[in-house]
Amino acid sequence: MSISRRTAIAVRTIGVASAAAALALGVAGNAFACNISEFSAQASCDNGKGSIDVTNKDYSNTLVNITVSQGQTQVGHQENLTGTRQGVTVNFPVAWSPSTTYTVTVVKASGQKVGTTDVTTPETACKVDTPTTPATDTPTTDTPSDTPTTPATETPSTAPSDTPTATPSTSGAAAVDDTNAPSPAAGGTTDLAETGGGSNTGMIAGVAGALVVVGGGAVYGLRRRTAGARH
Repeated sequence: MSISRRTAIAVRTIGVASAAAALALGVAGNAFACNISEFSAQASCDNGKGSIDVTNKDYSNTLVNITVSQGQTQVGHQENLTGTRQGVTVNFPVAWSPSTTYTVTVVKASGQKVGTTDVTTPETACKVDTPTTPATDTPTTDTPSDTPTTPATETPSTAPSDTPTATPSTSGAAAVDDTNAPSPAAGGTTDLAETGGGSNTGMIAGVAGALVVVGGGAVYGLRRRTAGARH
């Protein structure tokens, strides 16, 4: 009986100590289950839209509420958030200014405060990205060397040279058909025949021959007289 009582007392003592240790470990585990060191924040800018991004790496499945403020002004708040070992990022849209400090406050959903962390925005403002227009090369319109050229067209003459021009007569008389026809001889009234001779050709030839004979006789007589005078 005494041995049994001793054994029972020992077992009871061990049980109480184990329970106390487990309770202490549980309290300590809960104390370190959600720590502010597991939260980080940074400022980001996406094409003119600024935000404060908070990453939660607490994997104890603890529900927390996160508040972002600038000075005494609250600029963002979200509740009942949980994290993972790899981290869960929550974005708080903020139109932040350069070199501005924001405070991130983490509180458990039960109301227990986890802690705070600060983030300072970059020195450059969050601006809209202006796309640059690339310079466009103007294609050159080079005419290939084998392109046939259009030959020059000759303008026809409006007045051909072989077309007779009708010249109106100012005297009202009829135009002469043959301009090369011989004029009638002075003093004659008869036109020349087709052979070129007129009706007075024989008489003119006879008179000319008589004049030649008379002239020759006169020259002969003068020569004889000159010779006789010399003798």
